Amino acid sequence: MRHYYGADAIRQAEAPLLASLPDGVLMRRAAYGLAGAVARELRSRTASIAGRHVCAVIGSGDNGGDALWAATFLRRRGVAASAVVLNPDRVHRAALAAFTRSGGRLVESVPPTADLVIDGVVGISASGPLRPDAEAVFAAVEHAGIPVVAVDLPSGVDVTTGAADGPHVRAALTVTFGGRKPVHALGDCGRVELVDIGLDLPDADLVSLEAVDVAARWPIPGPRDDKYTQGVTGVLAGSSTYPGAAILCTGAAVAATSGMVRYAGTAAAEVVSHWPEVIATSSAEDAGRVQAWVVGPGIGTDEAGEGALRFALDTDLPVVVDADALTILAAHPELLRGRTAPTVLTPHAGEFARLAGHPPGDDRVAATRALADQFGATVLLKGNVTVIAESGTRPVYLNPAGQSWAATAGSGDVLSGVIGALLAAGLPSGEAAAMAAFVHARAAGLSAASPGPRPAPTSASGILGHIRSSIANL
Repeated sequence: MRHYYGADAIRQAEAPLLASLPDGVLMRRAAYGLAGAVARELRSRTASIAGRHVCAVIGSGDNGGDALWAATFLRRRGVAASAVVLNPDRVHRAALAAFTRSGGRLVESVPPTADLVIDGVVGISASGPLRPDAEAVFAAVEHAGIPVVAVDLPSGVDVTTGAADGPHVRAALTVTFGGRKPVHALGDCGRVELVDIGLDLPDADLVSLEAVDVAARWPIPGPRDDKYTQGVTGVLAGSSTYPGAAILCTGAAVAATSGMVRYAGTAAAEVVSHWPEVIATSSAEDAGRVQAWVVGPGIGTDEAGEGALRFALDTDLPVVVDADALTILAAHPELLRGRTAPTVLTPHAGEFARLAGHPPGDDRVAATRALADQFGATVLLKGNVTVIAESGTRPVYLNPAGQSWAATAGSGDVLSGVIGALLAAGLPSGEAAAMAAFVHARAAGLSAASPGPRPAPTSASGILGHIRSSIANL
């Protein structure tokens, strides 16, 4: 599991090390790791790093010192190094002296022949877009097509939200120290490498799952399991207008290894024709015993849709509320009043705005937390980085997809079916939503890459077709 730490937590963890180590040792430790990452980046682009040219762009904080020390260490490996110092009056003096002693050159602008640029302008304490002098430097770098390695974060990108509201650095690689920060999941940082500098950090309240975490928690039937103990997922989805939503949602619950899937709705015939293993009926009251309900995809927002939502929420079972059901809930928030069973809301940005009364804004983590507290539910805010928050103080999960192949019609119907299957198997709502988002994003990537090596546009059916293999290959 990956943990993400705010600037204050990092500074608190650095304090005892700074007090116990000789002056400058922690900075050089970080810079040595940065130099190694830059050298590897150079090697990935050229046969040898000897004779290559690295230019560091230096700001006034410790990140500028890190970049100067890293350039100094690279000089010792035969790399030519130059530096653009944006504010000579506030440069890190010891690092600058070491850099010039090593043969590094101070220049007014990044040479167009540079092989790589190190962004050492600002660190995790800064905010706001690039200032005009730095903006001009990096505009020229981008125009020349020179790759950038950012120190801690790309300058101009917010460390907490990952937002970039103005001029900012676009990095091929970001090297950070001690612990990852929220920006490394939420923002555009390129690849991210973490350098261990010896910080003693506690568990964070902002995390993301990795494949090993999902594999360890995914329900696997044991020798004494049967179709009931593996979880029975109930699906209230689809209509005569949108039968595909029912097919996608029930198919996803089947693919996610539910022991049984029961469908109730007007698309029963279409569902069974695609998934003969599904037990289908036209009435929720006649569906039989289930252990979790998924309600909303394609049901419409009329009285029938509202009746389906009321039916599910009146049970004491976990419920996933998606799509049309979210629109109904936005008009009737009282439907969740007093509900104690787990409830998972799965809005995209537009549905979020209907529920909350405003868009999520730049701080999607804070917005998701607030909506979860408002409704007393688990909220999964869809996006390139999906955010999952539960009401109360439990961890917030981030799922950086790394691509946007899941942004296609019907994709959310698949996701809700997977969440429902995990809830029916007994997983806590936050974990179920986070694990489903992980597998869903992976299935979208696999679908886009199949059958050839070059990604191609995918579909919800394509994503559904890769759910089972995404689980099997965790």
